[in-house]
Amino acid sequence: MQLAIPYMHFRGGSSKGLFFLKKDLPEDENLRNQYLIAAIEGTTQGDSRQIDGLGGGSSLSSKIAIVSPSSVPEADLDYFFVQVQIGKGKVSTLQTCGNMLAGVLPFAIESGIFKANSPTTSARINMVNTGGICEVIVQTPDYQVQYNGNTKIDGVVGTSAPIICNYLETVGATCGALLPTGNNIDIIHGIEATCIDNGMPVVIMRASDFGLSGYESIAELEANEPLKQTIEAIRLVAGEKMQLGDVSQQTIPKMCLIAPPIQGGVLHTRMFIPHVVHEAIGVLAAVSVATACILPKSITQHTAHYAENSSFFSVEHPSGEFTVNLEYSTENQEVDIKSSGVIRTARLISKGEVYISI
Repeated sequence: MQLAIPYMHFRGGSSKGLFFLKKDLPEDENLRNQYLIAAIEGTTQGDSRQIDGLGGGSSLSSKIAIVSPSSVPEADLDYFFVQVQIGKGKVSTLQTCGNMLAGVLPFAIESGIFKANSPTTSARINMVNTGGICEVIVQTPDYQVQYNGNTKIDGVVGTSAPIICNYLETVGATCGALLPTGNNIDIIHGIEATCIDNGMPVVIMRASDFGLSGYESIAELEANEPLKQTIEAIRLVAGEKMQLGDVSQQTIPKMCLIAPPIQGGVLHTRMFIPHVVHEAIGVLAAVSVATACILPKSITQHTAHYAENSSFFSVEHPSGEFTVNLEYSTENQEVDIKSSGVIRTARLISKGEVYISI
């Protein structure tokens, strides 16, 4: 049986994926996931090439956002994120995606479920997967979403109109605490690591502890199978320690190698997400990494370079940098994160109906 489902295809930040209205998908979770896998991969058996679907053969282009008017009084919209796992015929819903979030309000306006104002429109978005709230502001002159602009995001081709995302209540969103292991530093398989969750569970480690500079190319790291095996072994233990259970079939926590900055930022990163190396860094992963810089005695100590009491943190990555604005206070070495702000961009690529066979 072939079905047609309305969709829009957005590029959000350095990711892209399909956006659906919740009302257009089955309520049954298993059937819904079959629909989504079929839309992205073209088969529920798993096709890493995704020739028969709308995915791009990469985790960065195999993402889905399900949007609806919010079910909670403190938000305007609900955003549920689904990551199709490449070639596995499975999805993951344990995390959220900050890049795709940038497209949620434009999609809601384009879909007619949220009314635009002029010259800007703001909405509070409930990130259903983790429960966090994000205030998003988009440019809407004459009550129309503006996609063209001069804002440049490293890792994204061209320029676009800015989308401001102020994350609220993201501390411990997935793991239940900013430091879910209870420690500033854990030692896992002989490697020191900070396990942190300010919107995205991340395990941060020094590249030098693996005999690396931290500035290796993506291709070099991808080809280093012993390194990837070691990092995965650490990830499996870290997942248990971070209250995530058995993460062998999950896409969290993400794994981050850090080194001193070389482009004027606070530190340099290589992010494993978790089994391939990110060409840049994810939005909420950058927020978690930046947050680690202000924690006393975290793994970033002696590696991160930043001015005391600074609120802007430029996180370097293979494609450039990602700036995070942290509003926080520190008292008796306890850090209170009030909000985490980033600037993203988005573009509507296409809209129509995706045909799936179930």
